[in-house]
Amino acid sequence: MGESQRVTQIQVEDYVFPPMLNTPPGSHNTFFLAGAGERGRSDIEGRYVKYTAIGIYLEEDAAIQALTPKWKGKSATELANSVEFFRDLITGPFEKFTQVTMIQPLTGEQYSVNMAKIFVQRWESLGIYTDQESKAIQIYLQAFADKKFSPAQSILFTQSPTGKFTIAFSEHSSIPKDGNVVIQNKTFPEEILNSIIGENGVCPGARQTLAARLSELLK
Repeated sequence: MGESQRVTQIQVEDYVFPPMLNTPPGSHNTFFLAGAGERGRSDIEGRYVKYTAIGIYLEEDAAIQALTPKWKGKSATELANSVEFFRDLITGPFEKFTQVTMIQPLTGEQYSVNMAKIFVQRWESLGIYTDQESKAIQIYLQAFADKKFSPAQSILFTQSPTGKFTIAFSEHSSIPKDGNVVIQNKTFPEEILNSIIGENGVCPGARQTLAARLSELLK
């Protein structure tokens, strides 16, 4: 049974993530909505501000086939608490698509620069920061340098297990067929997805819905 018969849309603030996506930029495959949530943080006055709505999609059938042998029968709680499960999801041999829709206005520099610095520091500490990662970071920063995102505008990431990483921009409900930038690097897109749904990810809502939905789908 395809995931299209078993998943539903998710609404985050005013934005609805549909249950399925066909051929997003950089891919010829169909994806199902595995999880979604908001990214936010407290401002200087202690108020919690929601900045982006994030939807995580996985390649239909291929993701379930890859995850089933190891994770079938696990509860949502077991998956949500498993660092290894999310590493398998992030690095698994299937495509992933991430949609980041603005709730608050952000510039491309605000979105990308601090993230890139954190990634470089982490890679250097692990001894995996090579010329390839340096080149990927530069292309990434250039892609965002002159961008200004208004509410309802989206950043789109399509991640291939072969290392092809496609970046596109759109309105929330409009998914283009072509990307704006293509980067050939496997480490970088995995780090982006890890920053969203990994152990210390910025979107715990997406992490929780991923665990709940995949627990059901893996049955």
